[in-house]
Amino acid sequence: MRSAIVLAAGKGTRMKSSLCKVMHQCADKPMIGHIITALKKADVDKIVVVVGHGADAVKEYLQDEVTYALQSPQLGTGHAVMQADCLKDCDGDTIVLNGDGPCIQSETIEKAFAANETHDLTVLSAVLDDGGNYGRIVREASGQVKKIVEAKDCSEQEKTITEINTGLFVFKTKALFEGLKELKNDNAQKEYYITDLVEIFNHKGLSTNALIVEDRDELMGVNDRVDLAKAEAWMKKHINHKHMLNGVTLIDWRNTYIGADAEIGEDTIIYPNVVIYGKTKIGKNVQILPNSFLKDAQIGDHVLIDSSKVVDSQVDAHTTVGPMTHLRNHTHIHEHCRIGNFVEFKNSDFNDNSKCAHLTYIGDSEFGKDINVGCGVVTVNYDGKDKHRTVVKDGAFIGSNCNLIAPVTIGENALLAAGSTITDSVDDGDMGIARARQSNKKGFGTKYKNK
Repeated sequence: MRSAIVLAAGKGTRMKSSLCKVMHQCADKPMIGHIITALKKADVDKIVVVVGHGADAVKEYLQDEVTYALQSPQLGTGHAVMQADCLKDCDGDTIVLNGDGPCIQSETIEKAFAANETHDLTVLSAVLDDGGNYGRIVREASGQVKKIVEAKDCSEQEKTITEINTGLFVFKTKALFEGLKELKNDNAQKEYYITDLVEIFNHKGLSTNALIVEDRDELMGVNDRVDLAKAEAWMKKHINHKHMLNGVTLIDWRNTYIGADAEIGEDTIIYPNVVIYGKTKIGKNVQILPNSFLKDAQIGDHVLIDSSKVVDSQVDAHTTVGPMTHLRNHTHIHEHCRIGNFVEFKNSDFNDNSKCAHLTYIGDSEFGKDINVGCGVVTVNYDGKDKHRTVVKDGAFIGSNCNLIAPVTIGENALLAAGSTITDSVDDGDMGIARARQSNKKGFGTKYKNK
């Protein structure tokens, strides 16, 4: 059995924020969200999140995806792990991670569990040119980890060690909880440190190991906004490179922002300054032109998105959207449609082969197939208290500058004359016209101009 303990009780004072540290956004979701996703991809059976400061926010976000343990007061990393005693009778291995390390990947978690198969404890380490302020990994000649020494406590010889502790550990679960019983807090801070378990395991004759992670930045912790920006940059590079290797063309990957949960099909081309967030799924052979924003969008094959915004909406195959289109709130644009300049859709269905090319608002509506919507059309869906729906059936022609006062139904192959304000339904094949008859006043233009 694979278990995990995620330490997420800290306040993160250096973030200078009312939001608890692990809930700060990195690559389109809270840092702790990335960690939980990686653990699940690595087939971890049970995840315990140790909460403290900001516990309600963490619980609201993760819901019932994990088990929670409360650390109050916060008396060190070892004390935090003690709170996850619901795992103490579990078989298998437990990985301990910090909730402020969003970059860790499922592949590394898999390697960590594999590295601990023949050991009782494995610490994830990294090699630096200069160990700096990091704790040093002190090994026996056999390679077994003897202890972890904090930088301030290093001897001159230990300061020359370049293998450092990243703060991530894998334990045999039952050995972990037996070892926790022997942790002491006889230090200046009166705290319990998980790093002391290395020496405890050695004294008990248990096997201690270290796994060197090649890319140390993958295990970076976030302590302030500068660190958060570094983690964001690392995630962006990692995500974008993954998509490029999967057959997606990014014209300028440094200026393309793709969230961790987005899916993109091969032969899609994405231009600079595009943002793709949420659970967006993009098909094959799609073009997304500069300055587009997509979130929780479903985009079919062979679609063109031109400098537009698509949020919580679906665009089917062979459809063109934009420029400057806004699709939002459960809009569904079907196949072979044309949605053009400065058009907004909300909570509407727009079916196959229909066109809406210019300066139009369509809200709370159902449009059929083969419909042409002229310039400046508005579905007037709100009466000041309630929203109402507009229904336009197949083959209808909506003239420019029409107002459709909902609730109203326009029948099949019906025609609405330009400039009409339609308050009553129009039957199949009929024409609706609602405007004052024009009258011309002879000579009045010249008279008005010269007065």
